[in-house]
Amino acid sequence: MSADPFAALPYRPCVGLMIVNPQGRVFVGKRIDNKEGDAWQMPQGGIDDGEELVPAAMRELHEETGLTSEHVTVLAQSREEHFYDLPPELLGKLWGGQYRGQRQAWLLLRFNGQDSDVVLDAHDPAEFCEWKWVDPEQLPDLIVPFKRRVYRQVVEEFRALI
Repeated sequence: MSADPFAALPYRPCVGLMIVNPQGRVFVGKRIDNKEGDAWQMPQGGIDDGEELVPAAMRELHEETGLTSEHVTVLAQSREEHFYDLPPELLGKLWGGQYRGQRQAWLLLRFNGQDSDVVLDAHDPAEFCEWKWVDPEQLPDLIVPFKRRVYRQVVEEFRALI
């Protein structure tokens, strides 16, 4: 038997969204349920069984920001999936204890709308209580520590297109 009871668990399939405005700043939201303080993240969420990446991304976009495909243009998709493991204190607690972390495909989206188009409570329950635009280089410092490596990789990969 493995010393780590979670080692055999799969990674949750997920899509992440880097939404960039015309000024090259990135959308981040402050999670309502975040217990770690002042942490901000880009929109992301699970991909349902049988769901394709772009439809999952547009569903998550609307659920978390109120935006639709009319407000964004897809610029790029990450070359590969990015993985992170949950920290020990969250293993077995999130997502019904079914996953050890996430495997994320990321999309870079150009925001074509107005700030007033953002509606954080478009979905019940809302996931974000606040939002703002930030410089891409700030992203790793704003996210919870166990996701920082992924955020650095995503910023690096999309930097030339931002």
